[in-house]
Amino acid sequence: MLASFFLALREGLEAALIVAIVLGALRRVGRRDCFRLVWRGAATAGALSIVVALLLQWLGWSLEGAAEEIFEGSLLLIAAALLTWMLFWVGRQSRHLRDALHAGVGNAVASPGARGVFALTFVAVFREGVELALFLTAAAFNTSGTRTVAGALLGLLGAGLLGTLVFSSTTSLSPRRFFQATSVLLAFVAAGLLAKGVHEFNEAGWISAGDTPIWNTRAWLSDESPLGSLLGSLFGYTSTPTLSMVFAYVAYFGVVAWWLGSATPARSDRATRIARSRVA
Repeated sequence: MLASFFLALREGLEAALIVAIVLGALRRVGRRDCFRLVWRGAATAGALSIVVALLLQWLGWSLEGAAEEIFEGSLLLIAAALLTWMLFWVGRQSRHLRDALHAGVGNAVASPGARGVFALTFVAVFREGVELALFLTAAAFNTSGTRTVAGALLGLLGAGLLGTLVFSSTTSLSPRRFFQATSVLLAFVAAGLLAKGVHEFNEAGWISAGDTPIWNTRAWLSDESPLGSLLGSLFGYTSTPTLSMVFAYVAYFGVVAWWLGSATPARSDRATRIARSRVA
């Protein structure tokens, strides 16, 4: 439930920020008459995202045996990769999002009937909605559907409230700091999705190397216990992990650490060049 809550809060806030930025840009240029197009675009994107989520769930339920395990494993790996890409993308591009949307709004209001405002909002929000549908479907493999839906609804409610605060002119909320804080937690969620995806391929026989459990902590902390369920949803805990699962989990953070280490010098060099150009 907590994993779906944080996933929905993160993705929902990104969508809410997009809507808030577009509304703010329209308000700045005196085009409040286009507000309804923003809400229509967001609502249409939300409805179609729900359809995508239902289709993914139906496809998972319609499969059996090895086909089901392969489908779940593939979806878990895709979700882990997409979530990781999202975390890196936000860290590198979030500071430019507002300027890009403002430029997009300027072009959209010039379109016939300002239909571009609808299209701009729809495309941006639908992308977030499809990502969330994929993440929640993958998260639902590890917990009950009721808990997943409950966590997602609470997360979306929280995202709506935070988005309202951002749109208000009296708030000093820093979305970037929020994203940075949640990125650490969601990195563990992504690592857990990756490990569980490997486990599904173990079950299907696609990954036979290292498919034997290397320890068993069920007597102390079972997967079904409240704490085990919590750790499983947030960090990918399982009482009987296979060697390939542990390897995938550790390798994930190794790759993340390598990427962060290689990206930091590049950012430092760029900042140095900018500082030198200003001095010159």
